[in-house]
Amino acid sequence: MTQPTRPRHHTAAPSEEVVLGVDTHKDAHVAAVTTATGALLDTRSFPTTGDGYQQLLAWARSFGRLRRAGVECTGSYGAALTRYLHSEGITVTEVNQPDKATRRRRGKTDAIDAAAAAQAVLSGRATATAKSGDGPVEAIRMFKMAKSSAIKSRTQAINQLKAVLVSSDPVLREALTGLSNSKLIRRCLELEVADGIAPAAAARHTLRLLARRIQHLTQEINDLTTRISTAIGACARSFWSATASARTPLPHC
Repeated sequence: MTQPTRPRHHTAAPSEEVVLGVDTHKDAHVAAVTTATGALLDTRSFPTTGDGYQQLLAWARSFGRLRRAGVECTGSYGAALTRYLHSEGITVTEVNQPDKATRRRRGKTDAIDAAAAAQAVLSGRATATAKSGDGPVEAIRMFKMAKSSAIKSRTQAINQLKAVLVSSDPVLREALTGLSNSKLIRRCLELEVADGIAPAAAARHTLRLLARRIQHLTQEINDLTTRISTAIGACARSFWSATASARTPLPHC
């Protein structure tokens, strides 16, 4: 549910330009609207949902013409809101949190931070246009994040498999010694698991489980590698298309 605050005394004409500032959080965003001269009109909290974003924009537009917004944490908590505002034709500027000295001087509340985000756009302190986060670059970022964690987990599983093998019974250890990682994993996948809780049975069961985990993670890594290559190709095609269009001479009138 939105949380209204007491309206300010300032008002804006319907045709007057207003600026939106947003202090972002995980579950709720606090928004502030100011006039083009910096007068604070109102602040309000909205949930971080699709409906909440629509309510936030409709509320901000009710004060006047909205074309600019300053949003904190556009790469994390504010990413989804930034994409929505971009899709609605709003220019979003990335706003850094103010330094500690400024916060101590003026106080610290979410409403104050939201108003400061709008003021940062008006004053020109914030100038970096927020990334839209809806193209192949964002896809590459997410795929690479997932791939990095999968590689880390696979390396850990391989090390654990070899540690189990070192302490296993001599017959099993000698049968699997000297193999490359790929052959070792295939051989561990083929191990017959015996019932019971004896160390030899536990070692075989653990080796096969770890080999299955490694196999699954390898499939994840290969899939993500393919998706990253596809996204990079899309980026390259988009770049060269834009470059070619820029170099195309204008037709004579």
